[in-house]
Amino acid sequence: MLFHNEITPGQKISYRELAERLNMSPTPVIQALKFLEFQNLVRREPNRGYFTQPMSLQEVEEIYDLREAIELSMLSKAIRQLNNEGRAKLQKAYDAYMLSAHNFYSAHERKELTEANFNDELLKDMELHLTLASLSQCRVHQTVLRNLFDLLYLKYRASILFVTAKGNVDKEHRDIFEAVIAGDLRRSKKVLALHISNVKKHALSCLAQKIKEKEGIAF
Repeated sequence: MLFHNEITPGQKISYRELAERLNMSPTPVIQALKFLEFQNLVRREPNRGYFTQPMSLQEVEEIYDLREAIELSMLSKAIRQLNNEGRAKLQKAYDAYMLSAHNFYSAHERKELTEANFNDELLKDMELHLTLASLSQCRVHQTVLRNLFDLLYLKYRASILFVTAKGNVDKEHRDIFEAVIAGDLRRSKKVLALHISNVKKHALSCLAQKIKEKEGIAF
């Protein structure tokens, strides 16, 4: 529901209504909300209940900065330990992303682009980055990176989804993939840092506009 923007930033969450909607008892819903509170996706206010956290430019900037630091820190180990199994694993994730991109373009040309196309490519993008991270075998780093993706996509998906030009994103992913497969650490770091920096810049620009529009409506 968070991913599909059915629950939006700043919204009050009724655990009883959620339980009824999901056809389950309130207990697992409350447990889920407590877990989301730990992830900083929701907050609990005494005598008022649960609310989703509001959007924050600073938070998005910190997420991308930390993503860059973590992903770059794992690259040397990923490339040093890259074997045939790792290459096949990365190739599979890259092919899945490119297929999703192809389907996106095809749907766009047919004027049949749907939210499902956006969501699929977003998830394939995440899986490609997480697959590359997994090659380093740095488990703690991978866990932190996955949590960053959860926070970014569950909370901000509707606001920053594909704000970067699609052609640029696909080219950057291809450059990253080719540099890693070639074992070129220097180039891998350069193109990965550039990719994350570009996405961050456009995401912050789009989110700032969204916040401005929301404040205008509230006023």
